[in-house]
Amino acid sequence: MHYLLMYDVADDYVERRTAFRSAHLELGRQAVERGELVLGGALADPIDTAVLLFRGSSPAAAEAFAMADPYVLNGLVKKWRVRPWTTVIGKEAEVKITPPA
Repeated sequence: MHYLLMYDVADDYVERRTAFRSAHLELGRQAVERGELVLGGALADPIDTAVLLFRGSSPAAAEAFAMADPYVLNGLVKKWRVRPWTTVIGKEAEVKITPPA
């Protein structure tokens, strides 16, 4: 199953993230190595949200990531949430919908 971890970031996120970026990215690399994190990044124009795509049997990995993330721990993230995402199209889709014959 796929899970989206969504961050609502602080207004001064871009200015403040430099101090915590290396630790944040290392946490992400570790999650990728464990096969939990598929993709992640901030939305642009404006940079007010970040989205991270996780894969697993439950939302636990995404939740644990947020609770350990230096961005969350240092107030760069105002609010976070995890939502299950039913993916149906694409190589990595969890629920494959076959085309009609």
